[in-house]
Amino acid sequence: MMKKMFYVMQLSLVISCLLLVGCNQAPTQMPAATYACLAVSNSDKTITSEYSATIKGRQDIAIMPQVGGTLTKLCVEEGQKVKKGQVMFIIDQVPYKAQYETAKANVEAATAAYETANLNYESRQELYKENVVSEFDLKTAKNSMLAAKAQLSQAKAQLTNAENSLSYTEVKSPADGVVGTLPYRVGALVGPSMMQPLTTVSDNSDMYVYFSMTENQLLAMVREYGSKEAALKNMPEIELRLNDKSYYNQKGKIETISGVIDPTTGTVSLRAIFPNKEGLLHSGGAGSVLVPVTYKDAVVIPQSATFDLQHMNFAYKVVEGKTVATPIQVLRVNGGKEYIVEMGLYPGDTIVAEGVALLREGMPIIPKQAPAPQQAQPTK
Repeated sequence: MMKKMFYVMQLSLVISCLLLVGCNQAPTQMPAATYACLAVSNSDKTITSEYSATIKGRQDIAIMPQVGGTLTKLCVEEGQKVKKGQVMFIIDQVPYKAQYETAKANVEAATAAYETANLNYESRQELYKENVVSEFDLKTAKNSMLAAKAQLSQAKAQLTNAENSLSYTEVKSPADGVVGTLPYRVGALVGPSMMQPLTTVSDNSDMYVYFSMTENQLLAMVREYGSKEAALKNMPEIELRLNDKSYYNQKGKIETISGVIDPTTGTVSLRAIFPNKEGLLHSGGAGSVLVPVTYKDAVVIPQSATFDLQHMNFAYKVVEGKTVATPIQVLRVNGGKEYIVEMGLYPGDTIVAEGVALLREGMPIIPKQAPAPQQAQPTK
């Protein structure tokens, strides 16, 4: 309420200033001059809003070794395309091959021990039936067999671990993608606990483009389509302008809208997806997205028909052949060349289209039709 009263007081002060200026600068009746004017009308207006964006791969995977050792071979180069399962690095295999051979030998020894203990147990069972050995001897043979079986299972588990460790010496790509930087060279000591990964594999088949819009812009978009879900489903495709100001040759689609508004910036994050079959887009790049927004029954006027005073926008209506300064609330579009009037002008009003800086409140003018504005097409 206080904010509204302040706005009304400020508006009254500005209008008083306009009237005072008009009285001071028009002491004599000036002859009516001819000015280009236009009749205010409403129509649907589709504008393209531009938002700064960052580009990321669908998936950026940090490649970390699962075993430690000396790097003996680099099988890829920076920027190389790799397939899922392709070997990228080889870590010294000698100690892991030795562990594997030892584990394999332990399994063979444990297998022999188990088979011997099992034969002994089976023999004691037959002898026990004939009352040749005691129940104690039978149970002792059985326990020996079970112990040998457990040792065999343990040896097999150690063999499995040794096989895995040996296989981990070949570091493979977990997905299709593009290799990032290679900070390590042959001879470097690497391991699972190191801070920097061996490299990064980026899945660049499709690219995610992240951008933000203000809460008011989001509300306007949601109102246009009825709901956030309907907006995601029915919004037209968007364009991407790259960092060199060129336009990407493929259009994208907004996939997600965050449900949380950043309290620091007052913006909400959105994610769009663009195809990248040619590999032109790179993870970590920057650009801007062009999002079309349609305003229904909008009043659109050229920027040349407005002027600023005390941080407020005004237009000159023509009423009974004289100028009337009218405060308006506007939304800048088309790079500031046009305004969508949110309040202050209505269909049927006539306003001065050009030369408003030369006018004063209450000046008589002769209206003439303003030339139709040229629609500038963006260069792609």
